[in-house]
Order: sequence, then structure tokens, then C-alpha cells
Amino acid sequence: MYEKLLVAIDHSKATERVLSAARDLASLSNGEVWVLHLREREVMPRAGLIETESTDEAAAQVEAAVEELTKAGVKAHGVVRSTIYGYAAREIVEDAKSRDVSVIIMGSRGHGDLAGLVLGSTAHKVIHLADRPVLVVR
Repeated sequence: MYEKLLVAIDHSKATERVLSAARDLASLSNGEVWVLHLREREVMPRAGLIETESTDEAAAQVEAAVEELTKAGVKAHGVVRSTIYGYAAREIVEDAKSRDVSVIIMGSRGHGDLAGLVLGSTAHKVIHLADRPVLVVR
């Protein structure tokens, strides 16, 4: 059913639930999971690119997620990449295509539909850009 899964994680409270859903789906189908974390950087006039987290912080989060999935018997890989703020949804969808995953699993910060439209929620954008199923965990 879901032989390849892409799990997009961030530092939100939903990450734990996202990993749990990925573990359960992967276990059902003996699937392989790619854990993706995008380090978003903002472009500031005169200051250049501003990073919101260090490479070490991002890597530590992904390594912990991969370790958790591996301990549960799931084959897992971690990927950390940088992107410009506002491009995360496109990056997630492109990564899903390049890995030919069956499903994208990600969290929602729970702003609701109206706030998602106004704020440009990443989950909302991924749902509209993706050509494959997207599981949004709250």
C-alpha cells in the first residue's frame, strides 16, 4: 500500500504525532520512510539570508526521528536541506516526486482554514501542489 513514505517534520507540537502516524503506516506495509526537515531561511534586505536554526539543531531533530522509527522496526532515512522562507511546500512536493513516494505525511499547526489561506499554511499548499496522497496530522 505505502511502500515509500515522505515525512516532513518541523519543530511544531504535531511532529510527535506525525512520526507516530508514519510509523504505523510504514509498519502496515513494511514501508520505507524518508524524514525530511527543511531549514527555512529568510531573505532580509541588507542582511542577506537569515537562518532561524543551526545545521546541528536540524540534524539532531532528524537523527532523533530516524532513530525512533528504526527502533520501531521501520527502515528510515533522514534528509536536511535549506530553503527560502515560503518555498517549503514546493520543496516537499519535489522531494516526494524525486523519491517516488506513495504518500506525504506532515503536520498542521492548527490555524484553521481561514488562517491557513491567509497565512499560506505549508500543509495547505502541499495538498494543492501534490500529485499523490497527503496525510495531514493535527
